[in-house]
Amino acid sequence: MKLINKLALLPILISCLILVFSCKKKSEDTPAAGPVPVLLTSGFSNILLTTAKCTGNITSDGGTFVVKRGFCWSHTNQNPNIQDDTVIAGNGAGVFSATMTNLKGQSVFYVRAFATNSNGTGYGSILTLSTLDSTISDIDNNNYRIVQIGTQVWMAENLKTTKYSNGNPLPNVYDATEWSQRTAGAYCEYDNSSANASVYGMLYNWYAVNDSRNIAPVGWHVPSHDEFTVLLTYLGGKDVAGGKLKEPGTTHWDSPNTGATNETGFTALAGGYRSETGSFGGKGGGTTCWLSTDYGSSNAWFMQLTYNNAMFLNSVLYIKAGASLRCVRD
Repeated sequence: MKLINKLALLPILISCLILVFSCKKKSEDTPAAGPVPVLLTSGFSNILLTTAKCTGNITSDGGTFVVKRGFCWSHTNQNPNIQDDTVIAGNGAGVFSATMTNLKGQSVFYVRAFATNSNGTGYGSILTLSTLDSTISDIDNNNYRIVQIGTQVWMAENLKTTKYSNGNPLPNVYDATEWSQRTAGAYCEYDNSSANASVYGMLYNWYAVNDSRNIAPVGWHVPSHDEFTVLLTYLGGKDVAGGKLKEPGTTHWDSPNTGATNETGFTALAGGYRSETGSFGGKGGGTTCWLSTDYGSSNAWFMQLTYNNAMFLNSVLYIKAGASLRCVRD
């Protein structure tokens, strides 16, 4: 009876031995995971409204080649990982950087570097990134929307200040003769109407632009000719750039407002100009904005957009004339 019982148990014992040796062989055939990369999240630069550059440093590759590295971030997850938003920055060890895009202005993000080798993914320390506010204020506490276009950040409205950034006042010159004789900074409202100023901003002579007290809000400045060239190039050239900057429709532009898409968010309005003799003109037909670059002793560069084409025009204007101002971030 006992022999029969032992024989009956034999198949069970054989099955157990097979299972044990099978597991042992499988364990021997599957190598244990080794170390993952060790790295740092170093910091940020070029922080704008919707983009920022991040830098990292892989101090150890974990003994095997780093096949992927980059940065991950989240607005809500305080421990971001590669399942969140990411940007890839090549492979290999050492210092690396990349630009994070499609961020939201006036927001805080949790960011860290990551690196992946055949053993897994390692992460750097978590840093917080604060993007630019979506508005700025001038010395008069006027608020302006801002917009990022390429690597530049622009005001999305015309300047309205009545003071330099140090608090010194600018005179509001109503009289045409006084305007034409003026050789120092001044501003006016189109047709001397506050209703126009609230929509289109002020018109300034170039003496105000060229004053060392700075008419732009702190941290901003009137763009140079070269900076407008950067904008022009980014938008695809002078033949199409104007349309991408203009507000569509005919609320603030004369018909047909050719090519206007405002795909940049710049929202240019046709606020007109004041001539060097003190007369007003051009409202609805175009916008004229000073640049900070002079052209001889009596003229300076300006940017112009018009209602009847999509072109981006720049030429020179007499410094006693009045034009709008759009400022760019330092």
